[in-house]
Amino acid sequence: MYVNSIVMQRPRLGRGSGFLRKLARKVKSISTGLTKVEAGFWVYSPLSMPVHHVEWLRPANTQILSAQISFICHRLGIRNPIVWVACPAACDVAVSMRRSRLVYQRTDRMEEFPNVDKDVIRRYDATLKGAADVTIFVNTAVYEQERHECRRALYLDHGVDFELFASARRDGTVPDEITDVSHPIVGFHGAFGVHTTDIPFIEKLVDRLPEMSFVFVGPVVPECRPLFDKRNVRMLGQKPYDRIPQYGKCFDVAIMPWCQNQWIEACNPVKLKEYLALGKPIVSTPFPELQKYADIVYQATTVEQFAGCIRRALSEDGPERIARRVERVRSASWDSKAKIVMDELFHGTRD
Repeated sequence: MYVNSIVMQRPRLGRGSGFLRKLARKVKSISTGLTKVEAGFWVYSPLSMPVHHVEWLRPANTQILSAQISFICHRLGIRNPIVWVACPAACDVAVSMRRSRLVYQRTDRMEEFPNVDKDVIRRYDATLKGAADVTIFVNTAVYEQERHECRRALYLDHGVDFELFASARRDGTVPDEITDVSHPIVGFHGAFGVHTTDIPFIEKLVDRLPEMSFVFVGPVVPECRPLFDKRNVRMLGQKPYDRIPQYGKCFDVAIMPWCQNQWIEACNPVKLKEYLALGKPIVSTPFPELQKYADIVYQATTVEQFAGCIRRALSEDGPERIARRVERVRSASWDSKAKIVMDELFHGTRD
């Protein structure tokens, strides 16, 4: 059972229509209740209040959540589960549950997420690292800094749905929305976030390369509005995950123009491996985890450098480079990552 999702941010009433849209999405999610995705796999959207920053309301919220999760577990016959926590806001519910194992996934520095109570999230993080049978890190620097705080710590890089992305290159179909987009296409897939994606940087980059088309696939934030008005930009919005490779294969260059902040310092974006599985040349702003791929990824810190790297990537690309990128992630399947976790949980193996 996947629990989707426990509210962590404070409500931002001042955002007007943005807040109302987010509230509507949450209400719709909660109203779906328990959904069967496939045999043996369920998704449950509980009622959760955004009150982690309110000391006297947190216990009530925990009780409400615990009661819902316990009821659904009983209904599904889940009696002694492996509890996997990816959101620190689930801390109090998770540590109180009857379980066989507790896994804490320290994927990001959630205390750096916009509009959260940093002190509360840090306390949740410390509690989970102390209670979890294993804490999984995807960022080497964070792993080295925090491993001593954990009962057991494991560095485990992200996987990739290799076949889904690699096989798209052999499919000659092109999505209707971009059949009329002229090449070269500079592309990005994924959600825009003001704490992750450097939107002003992208605006300047688009203006600096007017002869190129920019295609963005994924949900956007209001701050993206100026991009919609640019002649050489196509904003396609969110697409089903299994359709993403069909768009990505049309990119001539894939980009990762990140903000420079503590969130990005601790990141390890899955899309890096997805771009590589597609064989695409990648231009990115630098971040620590990227340095493991410095030999096959172009890096730039200014708009001028970034534009130059895109031109260079286009001129240098060829079958040998494509094959090298694909081969780099061929063995990084999610199945292989799952096996490492299961071995760690039940056999205590180490690299």
